[in-house]
Amino acid sequence: MSLFITAEIGINHNGDINIAKKLIEVAKVAGCDAVKFQKRDIDLVYSKELLDSPRESPWGTTQRAQKKALEFGKEQYDEIDHYCRGKEIEWFASAWDLNSLNFLDQYDCKYAKIASAMIVDLSLVRAVAERKKYTFIATAMSDLKQIEKVVNIFRETNCPFELMHCVGTYPMDPTHANLKCIETLRNHFNCKVGYSGHEAGLAVSYGAAALGITSLERHITLDRSMYGSDQAASVEPNGLISLVGAVRKIQSALGDGVKRVLPEEEKIAKKLRAHIVPAETRLQETLDYLVSRSEMPCRPRKSALI
Repeated sequence: MSLFITAEIGINHNGDINIAKKLIEVAKVAGCDAVKFQKRDIDLVYSKELLDSPRESPWGTTQRAQKKALEFGKEQYDEIDHYCRGKEIEWFASAWDLNSLNFLDQYDCKYAKIASAMIVDLSLVRAVAERKKYTFIATAMSDLKQIEKVVNIFRETNCPFELMHCVGTYPMDPTHANLKCIETLRNHFNCKVGYSGHEAGLAVSYGAAALGITSLERHITLDRSMYGSDQAASVEPNGLISLVGAVRKIQSALGDGVKRVLPEEEKIAKKLRAHIVPAETRLQETLDYLVSRSEMPCRPRKSALI
């Protein structure tokens, strides 16, 4: 199975459909398999107290003004759906509440995502699983017991899924990556495991690819200096092109783990080992040489009559 690469646009479009389209184009050019957005009903996801609290942004002075501006509605998602179909790239979104999940039902998305923040909302988890779309499950901020509850729901509903190792800090300190958890999740749950990165740079994602992940997700942006809490943990266009190219080479280089001598190696071995003679052959050649020189010690045979 080819490594599935998702370019997480999330809310890095800053409420501008034209920025969203540019990011979709970047993902397509880089060779990503899909782009992903985030969909929220802010009055369900956040408390009134938080929404009314102060926050300076290009759209106002409250949390509500900022969060409302970052939410696309039907008109924008219709454009996204049409644009992605034209570019022949898949798109999907992580729903943070049941209203948003129902909203996304109108689009024929092949994939779904459960965000790390929502992995403990088992009613939402079950609703996603009941859609039976291939689902990527982020595991940041969760322990094995919490993850197990989600895995059980997906297996009970016979919904295909894979877990994604990630760490819920933005940007993530690379020393917190703990990439060995990829193998831990794979062994503990006997399932496919991907990696969702929030770090600056590409090195950690390369490391994850070398551990045999089946999917990779990274936030993307046009410019990390743009407004937004996710921008600093995102990959710019040139970085995304480098990332996709490198991880695909890494996946190809992993192989199947079977130790074998390639036909190409046999030719090289014959050339480089031409001067090496097997020990058995060397011994026989030495004996033959000594006999030919009559230097082998010969003992007279004892008479059978003695």
